[in-house]
Order: sequence, then C-alpha cells, then structure tokens
Amino acid sequence: MRPFAYLRARTAAEAVREHAAHPGAGFLGGGTNLVDLMKLGVETPRLLIDISRLPLTEVADTDGGGLRIGATVRNSDLAAHPAVRGRYPALSQALLSGASGQLRNTATTGGNLLQRTRCLYFQDVSKPCNKREPGTGCPAREGAHRDLAVLGHSEHCVATHPSDMAVALAALDATVLLHGPDGERTVPATDFHRLPGDTPDRDTELRAGELVTHVVLPPVPDGAGSVYRKARDRASFAFALASVAAVLSVRDGRIAHAALAFGGLAHRPWRARTAERVLRGAPATEETFARAADAELAGARPLRDNAFKVGLAHSLAVDALSELAADG
Repeated sequence: MRPFAYLRARTAAEAVREHAAHPGAGFLGGGTNLVDLMKLGVETPRLLIDISRLPLTEVADTDGGGLRIGATVRNSDLAAHPAVRGRYPALSQALLSGASGQLRNTATTGGNLLQRTRCLYFQDVSKPCNKREPGTGCPAREGAHRDLAVLGHSEHCVATHPSDMAVALAALDATVLLHGPDGERTVPATDFHRLPGDTPDRDTELRAGELVTHVVLPPVPDGAGSVYRKARDRASFAFALASVAAVLSVRDGRIAHAALAFGGLAHRPWRARTAERVLRGAPATEETFARAADAELAGARPLRDNAFKVGLAHSLAVDALSELAADG
C-alpha cells in the first residue's frame, strides 16, 4: 500500500474544504470498498478524510411523510430500522441481501452508493481497463463477462454496478443530497449513477469535492407494497447476476402505481421506464407483468456468455410483481 495522510473531519463543511485543498484526496466512511481497492493498488488517494464520525447517523421522518437517512448510517442499522422495514421493505430486503453481516455492520449508506462499478479486470492492475486507465481497452468484452452488463453498456466498458441498496432506492424514487464547494444540491437516485458511454471512469454525477450527506425517500404511494428479489451464484456474499426492486399498488384489479428497477444488468441501477408504461392502468395479471418485462428487456444486448441474464431478469420481475399483486 502506498503512503497516505489521514484527517478526521468534524463537519461536512470541513470535509469538503479539505478535499478541495488536497488534490487526490478521498472520503473514508466504512471503507469496505475503498480500502480493498487501495490494497490492490487500484485506488491511490494521497489523503483520506475520515467522515465516519460526522453527525449524519440519523434516520428521521420528513414533514411530508418520507424518510431522511444520514450518509453514515450503517447498512445493518438501516435494514433493521422499523420505518424502513414497515414502509420500505424493498430497501430492507436489498440491504440484507448485500455482502455479509460483518460488512453490513461497517458499510454506510453513502459509501454503498459510491462503491465502484467494477469487474475482475478493473481490480487487476496488471490488466488493461478503460475504467481504471481510460484508453487502454475493455478486455471483458471478449474475456470473462458472464456476470457483466446486458443493458446500457458501450464498447468501452461492460461492468455492472454491484449495489443492492441502490437498486431499491431507484425504484423508490429516492433523492441523494450532496454538499460541495458550491453549496448543496440534490440528484434523483435514478440519475446519480452513469452509463459508461465514452467515459467509463466516471461512475456517478458527483462533482469534484462533493460529499453525500443524506438520502431522502418520498412517502410511499397509497396502497403500494414493495419487494426486492436477487439471483446470485451463492446464498450470501455474492453480487447479483440479476435483481429487481418492484413497487406496486392495485385498485379494482388494475395497476394504479408501478415502479421497477433492475440490478446486475447495467453500469447503474436500471430503472425500467418502458415496463412501467406498460404496467400502469393495465390489469394486474401475470400476462401483463410478462409483457412489461418483455418490453423492457427487448433492448438488451447480451455478450457471448451472459444471455441467460435476460431470461433470469424477466422471471424475477414477473415473480416480484405477481407477489405484490397477490398481497393486494
């Protein structure tokens, strides 16, 4: 590991100020992804600004009936929070399906959002990788890509975003609050992560020096339930081959509200807008759910070894929506 300096920030403003004053600095929350990448030589920050003790640990109701989550809330604490379990079960289920119990006890809300979109080639500094070193190529396209993207990828990168939590946040229409050198701003969770395009080295829409301070969930739509489902190679501590977060409400047998997001299929959580247009106002039947999944996944561009992901995602979506419809 290369030498680096360490600073414990007392306020969000101090953290942002010190980041701006030290090019090459990085923020340290739980460190479950950053420290691993530092050990591999992928990340080489000159200064680590520890934000883990900032007063961002509260989960509180908003005036409008939503929920405001501090960026340093631990994943395990958020998954177990009564308001999350009761009103946003898809978020609790997503958190509990991620990583391991030990990592969930350390990982934070903000850090989970900011973990790198990655593949095996990104983590191996002896291999070329456009995400790690722009312009060197993407060996995954012709190499080991079974676990990688079938939607939204480009010739420059086919990596998939690993977060389960972020998929649930996308379906729940969450908003990410940022504090930076130019003040505060908000970004919808659906827009926070980027597709690779020509700049796969940029994972998010964060500007230089910005810090995630909160995530805000809107009120649950009337009568809506939510669920998260994940398919993976082993029962725990594995990234999704495909996953889905679904939000659904049904009135008089027809779909009044529908939101759907896929994980494990793209460079970012994939909000299924095409499927949602098919669902809204339609009969809440398995046939409708299958037609919506077909419409969304028609744009998939699988590679040599990962076409199975399309059918897997289709089945997960239909099962999740059918479960919610059956629950009323």
